[in-house]
Amino acid sequence: MNMSVWGIRQPVPVIVIFVALTLAGILGFQRLGIQNFPDVDLPVVTVTVNYPGVPPAQLETEITRRVEDAVATITGVKHIRSTVNTGVSVSAVEFQLEKDLSEAVDEVRDAVTRIRNVLPADANEPIIGRINTAGLPILTYSVQAEGLSDVELSWLVDRTVTRELTSISGVGSITRVGGVDREVLVELDPDRMAALGVTASDVSRQLRRTQAELPGGEARLGGREQTVRADATVRSAAELGALTIPLPAVNGGNGRSVRLDQIATIRDRAAEARQLALLDGKPVIGFEVTRARGASEVAVAEGVRGRLAGLAQANPNLQFVQVSSTVDYVREQYEDSIKILIEGAILAVVVVWFFLRDWRATFISAVALPLSILPAFSAMYYFGSTLNTVTLLALSLVIGILVDDAIVEVENIVRHLRMGKPPLKAAEDAATEIGLAVIATTLTLCAVFIPVAFMGGIPGRYFRHFGFAATAAILFSLLVARLLTPMMAAYMLKAHDERSPGRLSHHYLWLVRACLHHRVITMVTALALFAGSIALVPLLPKGFIPAGDVGYTIVTLELPPGATLEDTRRTAEAARARMSDVPGIQRVFTAIGATTFAGSGGLTALGEVRRASLTLTLKPRDERTASQQDVEREALARLRQLPGVRVSLATGSPGEKLEVALVGDDGRALQAAAAAVARDLLTVPGLGSVGSSASLLRPEILVRPIPERAADLGVSSDTIADAVRIATAGDIAQSLPKLNLPERQVPIRVRFAESARVDLDRIRSLQVPSRTGTVPLEAVATVELGAGPAQIDRYDRQRTITIDATLQGQPLGEVMEVVDKLPSLATVPAGVKRVEAGDAEIMNELFGSFGLAMGVGVLCIYAVLVLLFHDFLQPVTILTALPLSAGGAFGLLLLFGHSLSMPALIGLLMLMGIVTKNSILLVEYAIVARRERGLDREAAMLDACAKRARPIVMTTIAMAAGMAPVAAGFTSDPSFRAPMAIAVIGGLITSTALSLFVVPVVYTYVDDVERLLGRIFRRRRHVQAAQPGA
Repeated sequence: MNMSVWGIRQPVPVIVIFVALTLAGILGFQRLGIQNFPDVDLPVVTVTVNYPGVPPAQLETEITRRVEDAVATITGVKHIRSTVNTGVSVSAVEFQLEKDLSEAVDEVRDAVTRIRNVLPADANEPIIGRINTAGLPILTYSVQAEGLSDVELSWLVDRTVTRELTSISGVGSITRVGGVDREVLVELDPDRMAALGVTASDVSRQLRRTQAELPGGEARLGGREQTVRADATVRSAAELGALTIPLPAVNGGNGRSVRLDQIATIRDRAAEARQLALLDGKPVIGFEVTRARGASEVAVAEGVRGRLAGLAQANPNLQFVQVSSTVDYVREQYEDSIKILIEGAILAVVVVWFFLRDWRATFISAVALPLSILPAFSAMYYFGSTLNTVTLLALSLVIGILVDDAIVEVENIVRHLRMGKPPLKAAEDAATEIGLAVIATTLTLCAVFIPVAFMGGIPGRYFRHFGFAATAAILFSLLVARLLTPMMAAYMLKAHDERSPGRLSHHYLWLVRACLHHRVITMVTALALFAGSIALVPLLPKGFIPAGDVGYTIVTLELPPGATLEDTRRTAEAARARMSDVPGIQRVFTAIGATTFAGSGGLTALGEVRRASLTLTLKPRDERTASQQDVEREALARLRQLPGVRVSLATGSPGEKLEVALVGDDGRALQAAAAAVARDLLTVPGLGSVGSSASLLRPEILVRPIPERAADLGVSSDTIADAVRIATAGDIAQSLPKLNLPERQVPIRVRFAESARVDLDRIRSLQVPSRTGTVPLEAVATVELGAGPAQIDRYDRQRTITIDATLQGQPLGEVMEVVDKLPSLATVPAGVKRVEAGDAEIMNELFGSFGLAMGVGVLCIYAVLVLLFHDFLQPVTILTALPLSAGGAFGLLLLFGHSLSMPALIGLLMLMGIVTKNSILLVEYAIVARRERGLDREAAMLDACAKRARPIVMTTIAMAAGMAPVAAGFTSDPSFRAPMAIAVIGGLITSTALSLFVVPVVYTYVDDVERLLGRIFRRRRHVQAAQPGA
């Protein structure tokens, strides 16, 4: 007794099983998180070393190279990328994807720990971190408040808003954009300091030692333990001014003391602004919300919005404005996917009714859809998946496939009913007869997705979720088709009158008979069509990911090194004014000096006052006619005229930017080669703004010690640097004394007055401690103007420069073909080489991975068919459907103007499993007819075509109808889904149309080969048996 017969005879357990699966699916669906893309652990470990005030060139030599050399010996390192700015070195170590991330973090930490003793002693401790896809902001808000200063509003964001929002489940972090910090500034009087013979570093150190709260041990008074605490802290700037601090002794004399307000002016004020946020030109303070790993973006956004609404209601003077959001796009994609699922299901059911004209049979087929998808939700929840773009895409595309098995089962049962059998007998016989074919078609589909689950590269990490979601739904559809559908048909369907074949069936069988009698012509025609489909491939542009419309875009501005915050603000406002009347822009949020993120979780630009990012929030799609790419093209065209500014896009979406990376050890040759490539890229038609990471020279003041004089006076280089740094900018953050308040600590910054920072002569006259007292700086060092690189980028332990350009909606592969032929890239200078970078590297990895996945998929399909049919040759007949589908897929992609990109490749991969269904139904029936009914080859194949043509056509049209809403683009942003569905529908139609005629012919050829091999082996056995002694 097989499964179907057991289900027909035992309906109660079957009903209980599917009620339980349905309830589990509903519960799982309610608990599934909604995200844009699944969380993926990318094996990238970052090493960040802060060394305040050190220029990039020195930092590269003393820290970056040593860190790179240390981690390069770790097993599994793929690439090392480093960015060196003033005072900070960030190295990102990328491992092979097979590397465990926790193990990679531990090994990097151990490697850096081993070289800590050779790094500068006064550099901060290296920070080891990891990069994950959940680290990007999902919401950006601006906040304004009447009656609050910038300091008060910044503290409100840092304390109240951050505390409220981080208490929400799923919120990862809150980052303030713009605003200022509070600090107590101690501005020293240079003349009084010179008269006392004291340096700024002396005052800063003594203040840190005096203004402190320190443990003093333990006491035993009254038989009880008490801790001893030395508390010399003050509570306000006024108290700080009255503080008497000791001064160091001079020439071995006695120490002195002085009140702080006698040598300095003390002010409790806002720290020097290093960030600025503007909303449509008005100063605001912004903050970014990132989610925790595994959290639902939609749930987090709803929680944040609800909490901010409560804060605004409790504080009427607060006004929160959403600047940008990835969540709105995610919600749109989710709602569109659910709508597509429903529309596809309705169309598939309509197709069933059109063919069967029986509402009972239609209802039984329709039940298969929810009972296949709902249990899949429970499986997704159990294995930690989410409802994201990838998994929803898989479910949208398999909606037509899920009803496939049920259609085959129901149609076969109806055919047996029309033979005059009672419903129970018809259901049992039909389910037994069709069982092998249904199992084979389902398992071949699953066999296609097995390689996807183990695909290499970054795309493979994402599409494991695709393969899992599709496989889960397909396997549950098999369970429905083998258990529930026959049981429902047995008890719901009624007996049918026997119906004779129609005219279409007669015409079709006549054509099949003609093909079988003219096998050579049929095969030549099929081969010609296949050759024509291959000829279409060069006509298809090769891309990565089609450009989408997420509702916002980010334009970055980079001013020359040395630009001030005010310079950047004026330039950013000029840029905003130029874009003010671009159609489709709703508002502009400007962030100056904030850290910019882009790409897959990577840090792309450290905060500098010369960098600004303008977030252009676009109007809703139904309120604008221009696409996001049109808005970006128009905005960049207007910003090209801004003098002395680098303009680029930083949306972070894949497939929108071309990157050309050059590496080399010779900095000058590298700069020259990069400049030549940038010039050539300007000549490529259709590209947007062209930018370069080549660092400009940053103005510096060079203090060069005079060795002889410094040695005579006992002045070392670090003493000079320490004195100058504290006098002009104050001590490093972790060394600053603190003013203890009830809820926070306010740093106390000691430095000279502003006049000492704007006059080179005043800097030369700064006092430096020596063995005989203090001496002017110019007595032991020369002070002159100079220049050095503002930023240094490195790739695999060599310096690198990346030239990028926006694609403006063009396919990446097509543009790369043009770029590769540019003179500057055809012959690069000696010592400079080009490396793959950015989307081009991922695209090549993607095509290689998919090629391997397709090859392994074919082998998996063949292996499954061999196991099911116990035959090594007839599965070849089934696989002939694969090349027959290529022409329709490529042709429809070309017709609708889509490129051969990631979604199209996914469609082709799905197609491999789908199109074998038709061949399986034909070949399986022909084999059974010959084995059990004794029909000859031609009669068996004609009988198979007569019996299986209608279910083949029904399932094909039902699958195409289920994917039609996706292909038609009835969604807010169909850019990713449509190419996939178009490829599947095109290949499905041509494969079905051709396989109904070609597969019978191939079956006869394979049967001829099988007979020939049989005769050869039988003759060899006879010869061996006839030999003497055999």
